[in-house]
Parts: sequence; structure tokens; C-alpha cells
Amino acid sequence: MRQCVRVPGGLGVLWALTVCVLVLCVVPAASHPQCLDFKPPFRPLRELQFCVMYKEFGCCDYEKDQQLRAKYYRIMDNFDYYGYANCAGFVLEMICQECSPFAAHLFDAEDPTTPVRTIPGLCPDYCSQFWNKCRSTIPLLSDDPHIAEVKEDRTRLCRYLELDDADYCYPHLLSDQKLTLNLGRVQSDVDGCLQLCLEEVANGLRNPLAMVHANDGTHRFFVAEQVGLVWTYLPDRSKLEKPFLNITKVVLTSSWEGDERGFLGLTFHPKHKYNRKLYVYYSVEVGFDERIRISEFQVSAHDMNVVDHASERVILEIDEPASNHNGGQLLFADDGYLYVFTGDGGMAGDPFGKYGNAQNKSALLGKVLRIDVDNNSRGPLYRIPPDNPFVHDWGARPEVYAYGVRNMWRCSVDRGDPWTKEGKGRIFCGDVGQNKFEEIDIIEKGRNFGWRAKEGFSCYDKKLCANSSLDDVLPIYAYPHTMGKSVTGGYVYRGCEYPNMNGMYIFGDFMSGRLMSLQEDRNTGTWKYNEVCMGKGMTCAFPGLINNYHQYIISFAEDEAGELYFMSTGVPSATSPSGVVYKVVDPSRRAPPRHCHYDPLPVRVKSNLIKFVPQETLTGLEQPHKAKPEPQPTDSSDWLQELVDRLGLPDGATPPLPTTTTKPPRRKGRRRKGQTGTESVPELQNGMVRLVGGERGQSDRGRVELYVNGEWGTVCDDLWNINNAEVVCRQLGFTRALKAAKNSEFGEGKDLRILLDDVQCDGTESGLLDCQHTGVGTNNCAHYEDAGVICGTSDHIIEV
Repeated sequence: MRQCVRVPGGLGVLWALTVCVLVLCVVPAASHPQCLDFKPPFRPLRELQFCVMYKEFGCCDYEKDQQLRAKYYRIMDNFDYYGYANCAGFVLEMICQECSPFAAHLFDAEDPTTPVRTIPGLCPDYCSQFWNKCRSTIPLLSDDPHIAEVKEDRTRLCRYLELDDADYCYPHLLSDQKLTLNLGRVQSDVDGCLQLCLEEVANGLRNPLAMVHANDGTHRFFVAEQVGLVWTYLPDRSKLEKPFLNITKVVLTSSWEGDERGFLGLTFHPKHKYNRKLYVYYSVEVGFDERIRISEFQVSAHDMNVVDHASERVILEIDEPASNHNGGQLLFADDGYLYVFTGDGGMAGDPFGKYGNAQNKSALLGKVLRIDVDNNSRGPLYRIPPDNPFVHDWGARPEVYAYGVRNMWRCSVDRGDPWTKEGKGRIFCGDVGQNKFEEIDIIEKGRNFGWRAKEGFSCYDKKLCANSSLDDVLPIYAYPHTMGKSVTGGYVYRGCEYPNMNGMYIFGDFMSGRLMSLQEDRNTGTWKYNEVCMGKGMTCAFPGLINNYHQYIISFAEDEAGELYFMSTGVPSATSPSGVVYKVVDPSRRAPPRHCHYDPLPVRVKSNLIKFVPQETLTGLEQPHKAKPEPQPTDSSDWLQELVDRLGLPDGATPPLPTTTTKPPRRKGRRRKGQTGTESVPELQNGMVRLVGGERGQSDRGRVELYVNGEWGTVCDDLWNINNAEVVCRQLGFTRALKAAKNSEFGEGKDLRILLDDVQCDGTESGLLDCQHTGVGTNNCAHYEDAGVICGTSDHIIEV
């Protein structure tokens, strides 16, 4: 596409190129826009005056645009009118490609390890036109010695200026709809699943279930572990060696996977900067009773990164009749009051009393409580806000703000739209369901949220559900247990860095590991659902970004600037150091440079610092290498030959292949004592097992697949336990089972039948078929319940 440029004295530039207008919609993923700073493009705050073809979306702000304009005139000052007439357009186009949304591709700089081209990658026909008319401009455009060497030879020059990926050459990329159609929009795959990416922020944590900030300008963040430890992190993500808070001796929890007791929540007082107060929510044992305790602490007057443990004052204690459904959320809303979210007391179906705890306004369980903890140095530790809805109801506790709650796990306050403040102050919660549905609620004063009469939109207790006085408020969204079995409430994104995500409520499911989003339709008040997937292909191919996370999503968070995070773990045990904090990133569009800048207040540190070292990596993409060595045979397809070599098969012989769509990983040899390299290949026999889906090089773990009557299939995790895992691991030559994995931790074997369900072994059997089960091919489950194992050779079970 060509343009007209006026002679010196005129600054107007007319372009035929138009760029798509940015809209907040979801479109199929195709391209990979990237700037020369290795980050996504943006919409300039101030309109560009020179490279106007990229004024809507690209990689230049006004300051950069003016720098390129000055460069253009420095070059063109060397030419007369004839030179302007022939070459001004070529020079302007090539200079302005630094502003292209695909600048990193055009300049062959997709990663920081390669030198940036001095001239963008040109399509051969365009390069020939440029060389024929304006090759005299080449020394002014580039100081590359190789270009200087070949500039007089059109063929060699244009070959040198070609790109390995011809789709991105200029100007043909402008007319390539698969690249330009969806610029600046939130990307999605063909199923409508939003393509987002992650940035690892912290790791090595034991069930990290809360991350909060003190709102004091320091931009520190504090991460709580279920065992009762809270750690301080600085803005550069280094961790203080000394814990911020350590109440492990009094917190009631265990190493059992799925134990709901423990340190469950914390929040800082809105005026923490002045009163140094914070509040914590944890399980405790008093005599033979289990209770939840809400306590007030103060930060030490001598160290802003350590709590004064002697300052604890117990604000509230509530007896827990069972060990589950303990709630755990604390937050201060915009009204300045402390909100406490309690569970219904546990067991199943809220069996306490005639109507259950949740419907009983005289009980504190199954509620949203609202209390005033200000000015409590003398007198009562908390007061009742005068406008609480049931202060004049003699049959209700005055602390109750809303009721009919089962077990709200993770709630948040909407900061509101950055410009209009629309939505500000709304409290969103995820309420964990019983047998069928999980739900997202917006808390309303004095309202009944339905449990145990209802679960989601459906009736649970039919008699209560039919009661005309129920008057319950419905969730804004509910999803069935085929999608997940334990909702983890999230946040409405109101940060600065990723404008396209503004207004998205992002949440997840603890059991299925599914990330999800809701977006409100302002006209109808309804909420549109989109699943959130990790970016595929090149989507997350930016430095520092990853596209995978551990399955068990425990909690969500936002930092002081409003950016969004979540925490998950690979092993849901309070003693497993497999927890990671991730930052959510939109790779399609960022805020303009320096627009989201802030200067954290200084933090006086008296503890040693532990530098953050990322452990997670981008998967499913081989990073580009610019050097082009002679092609070598890859070992990715040689796993079969490796197996042949290891088993000592004669030339031409092949072992029997398992029928699976999952490519077997290469495995290091693991032989039993007395095993030699000349054994014959065993035939597939009923009851044989294999592990599939473990990471490369980890042959000791994976999804359990079983061979029966000529086919491979999976095993359902109902009743799956360590005894079952022991049978599998010993059958594969390991001495111990370290973990019985559930909930398709190692992926779903969707292309296989489920062959076994309700497996019960005592640990001594020679194979799973020898254990009790419902019968081969008989099951009542789905592939999201595929069982797995982690095996080992240690004499002791390892906490992983």
C-alpha cells in the first residue's frame, strides 16, 4: 500500500492503511503481535502525528513517534526534490515499522537474545521496487556491515532482508487477515475460550490461600500458608526470610489432602498505615472443641515487616460442629466495616436444627457477618453497625448481614470502573455447592442466598424450596459439577496494565482447575460466561510469560495497583511446598508505556532477602533460534528406537505399541535387580498398566492406564487411595507409592474408555484387576476423575 508525502514544509501524511478499531470483544486467536521491547502493543494516549497508520494500535507512543519523525527528516535532508519524490514514501514506511504491532517479527527480534535488524523484513517484490528506486538511501537507513556489502546486488540484498516467517514480511502482512483482523482484542480459541497468559510471582509455598496488600504505598504483598505462616514479599518479588506472622503452634490443620481447617484468611485495616492493625481468620482447638477464631493483631512498632504476636486480641470465636465448611474470608468493604464469611458448620446438607444453620438467623454459621472494629481500644472489641439489617429482629444475631450461605470461599470488593466508577463496592463471592452446582453471588444487605433450600438455581431441600417466605436472591451464575466441584471466587479486574480485561470477573474451580470469566451486559444486567484457557501456539511467547499452572486453584488476589493474581498447588496438602502465585496477563494488548508507573514507598528491611527464582516454563512451544545449524535428527520421535535398544530386540523387530493418542515420553532405564539387556519384549497381557501424562523425563508419575481385552483404558478416582497406588507402582517396578493422584491431575484420557471404577485394594494384590471393583467397563464417572499415581523408590513416603 502506498501513500502520498508532501515536499518539505508540509507535515501532512495521508495513508490508505486503516487499523482495526479496538473493541472489548472476543475473537479467534491467530496472530502474535509483539513490540521491540518484547511486550504486547498498545493504544497510544496521545494521537501520533507522523506514523499515523498506527495511531489506533501499535508499538509507539507520541514521544517515540516524534523521534522517528526527526530520524526521517535527518535522512531526507540528504536528497533533492527528485529524491523526495521517489524515496520519501519508502523511507517513511520502513522507519515507521518500529510502530507496527508486529515490530518484533518485522525486525526479527522475538526474543531478547538476538540482535535487532536495522531494516525491517521486506517481501521480495517490495524489496525489488525499493532497490530499483531508492538503494541510495540504504547507508542512511542501516549501519549493518553485511547490508553495506550486498547493497549493490539486488538478489543478495533482498534475500538478506527476507524473514524466516514470510507471513510477517512488509507490506504483505497488512493484507493478511489472519494477522490483522483481530488486533488489540482479547483472543479466544475456536471454542470461545479466552487466551490469557501467566507470570510466575512466587513459588515453594504450602497451600497459599490468601495474598493481600497493606494499602500503605509500599506495594508489598503478603502470602499466607494454611499452616499459619504469612510471608512478606517486596515489589521486586524477593521474599523476607523472617515470616511476617507465625501462629503455626495454635493453628489447627493437618497434612491430609483436602483438610479445610487451618489459617484461612487475613485482611489489613483500611487505616493500617496509621493504626498498624490486621485481622486473621483461623481454625483452633479449645479443649475438645474445634472453633473458628477471628483475631486482631498489630504490626511491630520496631519492624514494619513483622507482627507483634503478643498483640493478639480475639475478636470472635464460633464453635464448629464438623471439620469442614469453615468459611475463611475476611474483608473490609467500602463502608469501612469488617465482613466475616462463615461456613454452615460442615457435614453434608446442613443437617443442624430444623432448617440448618444457614437459614437460622440466630446462628452465626452459614452467614455473612458485618461488624465495626474501629475505636475498640476500650470497651467491646467490636460493635454492631447501626444499619445492620437484623438489629431489631429479636430472633436474629445482630452481626448477620446476609444468610443462606453454604461455604463461601473467596470474596472480593469491586474497585469499580477506573473512569466511571461503575460497579464500585459490589462484593462478589463464590459459594461452594453440595452435589450438583457451584455458584457466584453478589452480596446484598439482608438477603437470603438460599442454602439449604436451594443449590445454585435448583432446589436442594424441596420442602424448604417450596416455602413462599424463602424470598432468596439468585446467583449471577451457577455451573454444574461436570465443570467443577468446588468454586474459588475471584475478582473483577480493575487494574491498569491490561485494558481489555476491565470489568471481567475472573474465578476458578479448585477441583477441576478450570479458570472462568463473567462479563456483565450493562443493557440487560445478565452475565456472559467465557472459559479462560492458557494461550496456545505463539500466544504467550513473550519473555517471562508461561501458559500452564498447577491444578488446584486455591485463591485469587489483587495487588495494591489492582493487578490480578491467583494461587494454586500441585498437591492440596498444607505441608506440600508445591504452591505457586501467578499473575494474570492479557497478551493481546497492554497499557501505554509509563501509563501504569508508580513509585513504591521505601521499605526498611531488617531480615535477609531471598531472591525470587522462577521455576515454571512455557510449554508447547519451541523458542525461536536465529542460528541455523545443520539439521540434526531429533530425539523426540526416537522413543521407540530407544525402547528397542534397551530391550535388546533384533534388527527389524518392534515391540507392541499401546493404542493411545498420548505420545509416550522418553524414559530413562529403570531395571529390577537381575534384569539384563537381552530380555525379550513382553506381550501385552490383561492387567498391565502404564503411566501417561507426566512431564518429560518424569517416568515415575502419570495417569494410570490399564490394558484389558485388547484395549487400554483409564481408572476412575472414586475410592482411589494410597493402597491402590501401591499396587500400580509395584507392578511398574517401583518400591513405593508416594501419592494417589485424583481429579485428572495428569490430564484426561478422553480418547479411551473408563475401564475400572470404585477400585478397592488392600495393597498386596499383583494388579488392579485382582482388587475389588464394579466390573470392567462399568462406571459412573467421567474423565475429569481419571486416577493417577506418583511412584518412588524411597523407603519412606515423601511429602510432595
